[in-house]
Amino acid sequence: TAITTTQLGSLTTTQVGALTTAQVAALTTTQVGGLGTTQVQGLTTGQLAALTTTQIGALSSTQVGAIRRNWIPGLETTDIAALTTTQIGGLISTQVAALTTAQMRALETSDLAALTTTQMVGLSSTQLAALSTTQVEALTTTQLAGLGTTQLPGLTSAQLAALTTTQVGALSSTQIGAIASAQVKGIETTDLAALTTTQVAGLTSQQVAALTSTQAAALETTDLAVLSTAQLRGLGTTQIAALTTTQATALTTTQLNALTTTQFGALTTTQAAALTTTQIAGLGTTQVAGLGSAQLAALTTTQVGALTSTQMGAIRSSQIRGLETSDIAALTTTQIGGLGSAQVTGLTSTQAGALETTDLAALTTTQLRGLASTQIIGLTTTQATAITTTQLGSLTTTQVGALTTAQVA
Repeated sequence: TAITTTQLGSLTTTQVGALTTAQVAALTTTQVGGLGTTQVQGLTTGQLAALTTTQIGALSSTQVGAIRRNWIPGLETTDIAALTTTQIGGLISTQVAALTTAQMRALETSDLAALTTTQMVGLSSTQLAALSTTQVEALTTTQLAGLGTTQLPGLTSAQLAALTTTQVGALSSTQIGAIASAQVKGIETTDLAALTTTQVAGLTSQQVAALTSTQAAALETTDLAVLSTAQLRGLGTTQIAALTTTQATALTTTQLNALTTTQFGALTTTQAAALTTTQIAGLGTTQVAGLGSAQLAALTTTQVGALTSTQMGAIRSSQIRGLETSDIAALTTTQIGGLGSAQVTGLTSTQAGALETTDLAALTTTQLRGLASTQIIGLTTTQATAITTTQLGSLTTTQVGALTTAQVA
């Protein structure tokens, strides 16, 4: 301790490195504060660990920046916690990158918030993951906006949940897309609802698939409208079923037609009943084929009336029984013409009995041959008399034999 600061300043890095930990620990704060950058660079990890918090506090930001990056892990967590924001500002990005996860957790929120974007770039995804939720809450929007795509995957679901709406709003679409799919569930619904259309467009199909049903229901209609076909295909059946009717009606025909048969079949009866006639008329045959009997039953007569003959032909014969008799009665001859023989066979006797005479008269011989005996028996006498001689001539002997005496008379 008798060595003056001038004398200490003349020591080489090798000579400084030769000091014992006991000698280093005995240095006064004046001596420590007087060390040149050359001497600071000579300090070993053992010597740094030997320095007290008070001694570390005597270092200037320039001296802190001179510590060899390889020796940074030697600093005690108590020393890291005691660093001032000015001293923290002296760290260069490579030194920041050398901080251990324990040292990261030791950083005070004020010191963490003082890190520049250049310093933040030095952090790895592992270091970011080590931060507590309190520390994450202290990050500035500028710092978050400066994080790279290799760093963001380090954020845990708990850390994402800790971010405020303002902080999440600072992330770019590219950054949003870099968040690990497994951690997306951590984003609060309020934060999801606040995402801009540009940010939503940055989500990957894997991230969309990872959203909870509650999160999916939190997406604003304007955000849903910008989802690409690839993103929409990432939605699971539970997510689709969780969409509100407002969200369902906000989907464009292009988006609806991007859904698979399974996805479309996941729509609830309430959602199906809420679809507009424009949406209904724009559905592809794949999507129509996805409609279940319960969904078909939920459609209004107006909605069914919006279906084209091609769409009618796409309804699965196993599900056509879901159509209400009032919907059957309202079908136009053009729509009836779109039905295949298997669909005609799939009609219940009650549905067959609901067909208008003009619709019956429009049935082709192929369609008529699809009628089962029970369906023929269910026809009213008015319907029976509406069948043309050509149509009668196309019936099989079994079908003719099924006609009741009242129908024949």
